[in-house]
Amino acid sequence: MYSVQVRDHIMIAHSFQGSMFGPAQRMHGATYVVDVELQRAELDENNVVVDIGWLHQQLAQTLAPLAYRNLDELPQFAGINTTTEYISRYIFDTLAQRIAEAFQGRMRVTLHESHVASASYEGAV
Repeated sequence: MYSVQVRDHIMIAHSFQGSMFGPAQRMHGATYVVDVELQRAELDENNVVVDIGWLHQQLAQTLAPLAYRNLDELPQFAGINTTTEYISRYIFDTLAQRIAEAFQGRMRVTLHESHVASASYEGAV
């Protein structure tokens, strides 16, 4: 299996509902390092999984509407706990829509919320 990975980051603010979140129920910020890995069994006619520069551009455009935003104020997240797991799936779904015509294979989106914690979502594109 071949793979290509790119990395970017976003800074967001949000809060959580529910006592299990303790102090994170208050507004707080997060800087996510976002890794996207694409996998496919065979290389394309150019001997690549995808063009790395193109993938990085697609990721940057996917992240731009979230960057420097309070996720609690965005309509697509109304009433939702925007956990790291949830946001990894949201980025996966949004990016998959952007790249589906140009890439068929598997994708993993990993959000690193610190040097010791991360969450991922992966599936077929």
